[in-house]
Amino acid sequence: MKVTVLGCGAIGQLWLAALARQGHELQGWLRAPQTLCHVNVTGANGMRFQQDLPANSREFLANSDLLLVTLKAFQVSLAVKQLAATLNASCPVLLMHNGMGTVEELHALRQPLILGVTTQAARREGSAIIHVASGITHIGPGNEAGHAHGGLAGPLQHALPDVTWHDNISAASWRKLAANCVINPMTAVFNCPNGELRNRACDVKTVCNEVARVMQREGHPVTADDLLNYVWRVVDSTAENISSMLQDVRSQRHTEIDYITGYLLRRARAHGLSAPANARLYEQIKRKERANARINAACSPLRK
Repeated sequence: MKVTVLGCGAIGQLWLAALARQGHELQGWLRAPQTLCHVNVTGANGMRFQQDLPANSREFLANSDLLLVTLKAFQVSLAVKQLAATLNASCPVLLMHNGMGTVEELHALRQPLILGVTTQAARREGSAIIHVASGITHIGPGNEAGHAHGGLAGPLQHALPDVTWHDNISAASWRKLAANCVINPMTAVFNCPNGELRNRACDVKTVCNEVARVMQREGHPVTADDLLNYVWRVVDSTAENISSMLQDVRSQRHTEIDYITGYLLRRARAHGLSAPANARLYEQIKRKERANARINAACSPLRK
C-alpha cells in the first residue's frame, strides 16, 4: 500500500515504523514545509527503527491507498478537509485519536471514513518514540462508504497486531471513551500516573456510572459494573503511563477534553441526563487550559 500518515507524533511514528518494516510505501504529512519525516522508534521488543521517510508530497498524497490520521482530535477536521481535495475520492481515511465527535464534523467528506480505537501505547523520550505497551486496535466504518474497506484490517494486522474489524465500531468507541473520561482528566487534575487512580476508587466509580447511563441511552446495553471493570483493566494495564492529557497539561498545550468529556456531556444533554462528576472534571481541565494559555501569551515575544 501507499500510505500517508497525517500527524507524526508518538502513535504516528509507531505506525510509520511498523508499516515500513512490512515494505509499504510511506510518507509523513507535517505542518512544517519539509520534505523528510524523521522516524525514531524503539519497539516493545526492544528493536529500533530509525529512518528518514518522505514527507509532504502532494503527488504521493494523490496516489495514496490510505490516509492514516493520528493527530489530536481538535486538529483532525481542519487538517483532513485541507487534504481531501487532493486525496483520491476512493482513498479511505482512517481516524485514530482519542475521543469522539470528528465523524460529525466530517459528515460531508467524500472519501470512505474509517474509525480506529487503539490501546497501543507510546511515549516520547527526547527525540525517540518508545512503544510502551502492545495493545489492540479496533477499526470500523465511519460513513456508508467505509463499509467496503474491511480488508484494511489484514495489512494493518501484519504491521502492528492486533487489529480487528467491526461492522459497527460504535460500541468499541464508547468503551474507549469511557476509559478516556476517567483516566485523562482525572490524572491531569491530580497530576499522577494512571495507576494512582486506584487511590480514588469512589471518584472513578462515579464517573463510570455517569458514562454508563449515557451509553445506555445511546443504545449500548452496558452495565455500570461491567464498564467499571473494563476501566480498571485499562488502568491496571497502563499503571505506569502518564496520560496524554496530563502530558499536554504539563507541557502547557491544548488538550482533547472537548472531544472526550465534552462529547460525553453533549450526548448527556441530548438525552436529558446530568453528569455532574464529569462536568466538574471538564471545567477543571478547561481552567488549566485557560491558565496555560495566559502563561503562553505572557511568554510570547512582544510584537512590534
